[in-house]
Amino acid sequence: MTQRDLLEVEPPSIPEGSLAMVRHLDLPPGDPGIAPHRHSGPVFGFMLEGEMLFELEGGAPYPVKAGEAFWEPGGDVIHYTVSNLLADSWSRFVVTMFCPPGVEMITYVDDEELAAKRPGRVSSADPSAPAGWPSRPATRT
Repeated sequence: MTQRDLLEVEPPSIPEGSLAMVRHLDLPPGDPGIAPHRHSGPVFGFMLEGEMLFELEGGAPYPVKAGEAFWEPGGDVIHYTVSNLLADSWSRFVVTMFCPPGVEMITYVDDEELAAKRPGRVSSADPSAPAGWPSRPATRT
């Protein structure tokens, strides 16, 4: 047996009684992903195949490739982008999500809040991105 560490982070606290959920997700070729949202608790993931664009509030979007791990703290942090960067192949990943008792696992961010947060978002248009795909930011605006 061989092993390698994929990710080591100190997550925010996980409230007593939290539900842990492991979910397998498939993104069709070129899928721009779901609308900006938040998770109620931390999320840890592993990219099984393909490549996705991943963007959290406060950071620049970056590609996550097959064999790589990723995470997000959950709570107030907006998860802006999870999209398939491949136009001709599916991208697949597994996540483990922690949800505090009595709280929804995912909530979508409304347009008003997105507009209010826009000035602090890392963003710039990427002319090479296919129509409908999120931007691939490079600078903070």
